[in-house]
Formats: sequence, structure tokens, C-alpha cells
Amino acid sequence: VLGQSIQKFTTSVVHRSHHEEGPGKNLPFSVENKWRLLIMMTMYFGSGFAAPFFNSKAPTA
Repeated sequence: VLGQSIQKFTTSVVHRSHHEEGPGKNLPFSVENKWRLLIMMTMYFGSGFAAPFFNSKAPTA
């Protein structure tokens, strides 16, 4: 009985939400501008790739 009432509550909460639906609408960033998305993804993945090189303490000379 408790499980059924919890299931009814969670499904009713989902139905009452007023969020837009569709591809990319549930992401924390905008995918509308492809050039901005390209720059943001390049910075995100580039920073992860470059971090070990900036953090290395081995002498280079």
C-alpha cells in the first residue's frame, strides 16, 4: 500500500512539472549555438588533457 502511494505521488509530480521537453532541454548548458558549444567543449576537454602537463613538477631543462 505504501509503495503504491509513493509510485502515484512520483508519477503525479512528473506530470505536473512545467519543463520544456525535447533534445537538449534537460542539459545544464545550451546546445542552440553550435559555435559556443564547440568552444565550451574544447575548453572542458582541453583543460582535462592539459592538466597533467601543467601539474608536472619535473624539470624540463
